[in-house]
Amino acid sequence: MKEASMSFSSSICVVDDDIASREAIVGLIRAAGWNAEAFESAQHYLSRRTARAPGCLILDVDMPELSGLALQQQLAEAQVDVPIIFVTGHGNIRMSVQAIKAGAVEFFTKPFDPDALLNAVEHVLAEREGRATAQRRSDVAPASTHGMVGRSARLQDMQRRIATVATTDSTVLIQGETGTGKELIARAIHEQSGRRKGPFVKVNCAAIPASLLESELMGHERGAFTGALTRRIGRFEQAHEGTIFLDEIGEMALDLQPKLLRLLQEREFERLGSPTTVRCDVRVVAATNRDLKAMTAARTFREDLYYRLSVFPLAVPSLRERKEDVPLLVSHFARQFATRMGKDMPHVDDATMERLVRYEWPGNVRELQNVIERAVILSEGPELAIEHDLGDEPGPSSGAPPRSDELAEHTRAHILKVLEAADWVIAGPSGAAARLGMKRSTLLFRMRKLGIERPSARRSH
Repeated sequence: MKEASMSFSSSICVVDDDIASREAIVGLIRAAGWNAEAFESAQHYLSRRTARAPGCLILDVDMPELSGLALQQQLAEAQVDVPIIFVTGHGNIRMSVQAIKAGAVEFFTKPFDPDALLNAVEHVLAEREGRATAQRRSDVAPASTHGMVGRSARLQDMQRRIATVATTDSTVLIQGETGTGKELIARAIHEQSGRRKGPFVKVNCAAIPASLLESELMGHERGAFTGALTRRIGRFEQAHEGTIFLDEIGEMALDLQPKLLRLLQEREFERLGSPTTVRCDVRVVAATNRDLKAMTAARTFREDLYYRLSVFPLAVPSLRERKEDVPLLVSHFARQFATRMGKDMPHVDDATMERLVRYEWPGNVRELQNVIERAVILSEGPELAIEHDLGDEPGPSSGAPPRSDELAEHTRAHILKVLEAADWVIAGPSGAAARLGMKRSTLLFRMRKLGIERPSARRSH
């Protein structure tokens, strides 16, 4: 891969003395399309011949001779500008707070969620590329605040609401469709808050089995259950003096909801297998693409928890509700991916831009981002090559919002078309989920909701 021409390298350096962990992280990074360099120790990293700082440094905390925290301190003293993401197999609240206060971007405890690590890397690189682009081409840089690109009235109103609530410690419930940028909003709230020097801890409630979620959130003691061989610090303790982001909160099992309610009310809990009450100082931001109010009426979500979470609700507009931002987003992503791939910024002709604006984007900004990334990969000349089948359906006329049944049918038809193009393969880099810019779990949920079933011929394989 070709390095971008900027003041820092486009590669990601992974420093971990555990060979299995190091190779797994490097493989994950490369599979996502980035360059990755592996180092078995902090000293090995310091012996790099290039003077250019990497785009991101993924660093194990506990290493012999020179620890990750000591390496972080050396780089800071040498005024080396490199964002650091820590990973460790022996995390505790003091260590994570120490790392974050020293300037680390994120702190993950092994085993970690691969999607969460990739999201953190994407966030870091986007910010660095954005700063470099702003220095070189400030006259053409799109309006962007904390990664949210656009100048539409809907987006500006939401940004004002984010700024208003960020300075408080109130619980925030972010509601919006898949791909609208709910995690970006949660990070923006954290970064504008008084807790910005503390950790930002993300938990995907849909990605963790219900039987393990309580242990994940609140931790457990050794011997608390079969397989609990060591004490585990839960995510709420890891987020002490910072923010915890509970993504896809609508997927949380009913039997765990009272414990979360108590934690929100009293800011205390017990680890599994321990009678000792743990106090935590944490700000909670939750997000969902579900209608929680309807779920409370159906008794699939606790009403008291819903009202405790929705102290300050934030409704995220879909991309079809702010189409005037599409050209800015197209330019932003085209520039971002061209820089990463070492290509010239491709030109977007008027016909292509009109096509992109007219499309309804059921996968929202994430789908647009994936379409532009593929287009930049495929572009061999100066023009952006859009090969992804957008359907070319015109949007609703006269600015009137589409009826829910029309929108559902449109979404169903589009998902079916992508599934068929992917030969009904859902996961993987070429699967339907990746083409739609959705997570696998989100696509499966939408398929169930829209009554989409795999053909029987496929089901048997």
